[in-house]
Amino acid sequence: MFPTPIAKTSRTWQISYQVLLPVMLIIWLLPLIAVANFSIKPESDFVSGNYWGIPSSFEAFSNYGRVFFESNMPRYLWNSLFITIPTVIGAVALSAMAGFALGVYKFKGNLLIFFIFIAGNFVPFQILMVPVRDLTLSLNLYDTKTGLVLFHIAFQTGFCTLFMRNFIRALPFPLIEAARVEGIAEWRIFLFVVLPLMKPALAALAVLIFTFIWNDYFWAVVLTQGPDAQPVTAGITEFNSQYRAAYHLMSAGSIVAALPPVAMFFLMQKHFIAGLTLGAVK
Repeated sequence: MFPTPIAKTSRTWQISYQVLLPVMLIIWLLPLIAVANFSIKPESDFVSGNYWGIPSSFEAFSNYGRVFFESNMPRYLWNSLFITIPTVIGAVALSAMAGFALGVYKFKGNLLIFFIFIAGNFVPFQILMVPVRDLTLSLNLYDTKTGLVLFHIAFQTGFCTLFMRNFIRALPFPLIEAARVEGIAEWRIFLFVVLPLMKPALAALAVLIFTFIWNDYFWAVVLTQGPDAQPVTAGITEFNSQYRAAYHLMSAGSIVAALPPVAMFFLMQKHFIAGLTLGAVK
C-alpha cells in the first residue's frame, strides 16, 4: 500500500535514486534559473539572439535599478501587500470561526452548510469571470484594491473552512466539555481553549493563502487595470510594449515578485510543517 523506503530497496535502485534526484531537481529549477539568467543580461543580448548563453555583460544592478526606480514596480508591490495581507487575515479569521461552529456544534443542516462553503472550490474560475466582473462594476468595486480583497476573501474562505473544520474535529473534545462544565462562555472557549490549539493550522493556512493570493494573475487581470490597483503579477506586463518586450526587465521584476512568498515560507517553515503534519502520527 505504501512505497518502500529507499533504504530498504536494492543497491541498484538506491544508486539510480541518488543519480536521478539531482537531475530532476535541476530540471525542476531550470525555468527559475533561466529567468534569473535573463534578469542579469543586457537588452542587446535579446536583440542579437543570445537567449540562453552567458551574458555578454553583467547588468544586474542596472536592470534591477530600473525595475525599482524607473517603473511602477514599488507601487505594484505595495498593491500586492495591501491586497494579500487583509485577505489572509479575513479568510483565516472567518474560516476559524466557521470551522469552530461546523466542527464543534451538531445541528440539523451542518453538513449542508459545510458543503455550501466548499462548493465554490469546484467551480472553474473561468466560468465566473463575466458575472464576477459585472458584480464588481455594479458595486463600484471594479479596478479597486478593496474589491479584489473582498472577492479573494469570499472565495478563499471556502477552502479555509474545509481546512479548519477538519482540524478542529481532530482536537480533543473533552477539553471543550470540561470548559463548558466550568461555565465558560462559548466565545471564551473559542478564544482561550480552541484558538491556542489551532496555532499550527493557522500558520500553515496563512502561508498557503498568502502564496495563493500573491501569485494570483487571472483575477488580477480581470478585476483591475492600471497601477492604482493592479498587484505585482499583473503589473509585470508593464514591461511589454507594442512591438517588443523588455525581457530583461520582466525577468528582474519576476524575481522581485517571487521573493515575498519565498521569504514568507522560510520564516514560517517550522509552523507550516507542524500544521500540515499535526495528527499524522500518534
